[in-house]
Amino acid sequence: MSIDFPYPLAEEISRNVAAALAEDIGAGDLTASLIPANQTVQASVISREAGVLCGTAWFERCISELDPAAKIEWQGQDGERIVANQLLCRITGDARALLTAERSALNFLQLLSAVASKARIYADAIAGTKAQVVDTRKTLPGLRIAQKFAVRCGGGGNHRLALWDAILIKENHIMAAGGIGAAMHAALAVAQAAADRCRFVQIEVENLVELETALNAGAKMILLDNFSLDMLRDAARINAGRAILEASGNVTLDTIRGIAETGVDRISVGALTKDVKALDLSMRFSG
Repeated sequence: MSIDFPYPLAEEISRNVAAALAEDIGAGDLTASLIPANQTVQASVISREAGVLCGTAWFERCISELDPAAKIEWQGQDGERIVANQLLCRITGDARALLTAERSALNFLQLLSAVASKARIYADAIAGTKAQVVDTRKTLPGLRIAQKFAVRCGGGGNHRLALWDAILIKENHIMAAGGIGAAMHAALAVAQAAADRCRFVQIEVENLVELETALNAGAKMILLDNFSLDMLRDAARINAGRAILEASGNVTLDTIRGIAETGVDRISVGALTKDVKALDLSMRFSG
């Protein structure tokens, strides 16, 4: 399955894996030294629960860094649904290398599959509406690009990557700038000066009066912070397609369908990357 993702991954995978292996191995894997050198084994990775597979490139890189000759045969691809007790891959490689790489490799695969699985659940919950579920910057330090890739694998969308690639004007920015109009004016000037990297300008509003003010100030992307369902419906009517509307604030799986049906375009959910329980996966040697 081909995943459309707007950020380069090769350098990020290399950086993530180098940090993970250095953290785990340090001066050397003492336990793996119990195994005879140059012993070749076969291993398999099994899913213990249903979900969406993600993180295969990170998994592979952990293995190949320690055994460049290892062979991995995948039975699934990133973005594909998996079921309990499904064989995910077979591995042939050096026993010491596989034992040393196992935990880091599985950590990436379990975490990113968990993010993709949660994104898939939320995306499925609003299927048939025009709304898209998107992530936030509430990510694990050092793993933001990886987690945002996983959200894409699960059928969600990405908000801004970081502070450098888009402008999000929040209440404190508005206060410091002297109001919505002044903040929008300044933001548009900054966006023009940084047009090579600024993907969008978005402003947060807390009520319908602020929404109309933002629209009159030229806002094309507006974050509706903690609006009730009635307020969201009114916002969609007032907006009349002039700007992209995003609902945000305490969104849960129980509430997201109702929010999507109000007519908003996007719904941001911090839980996609923040509140994640690793998918249960297991590696077993077979000889």
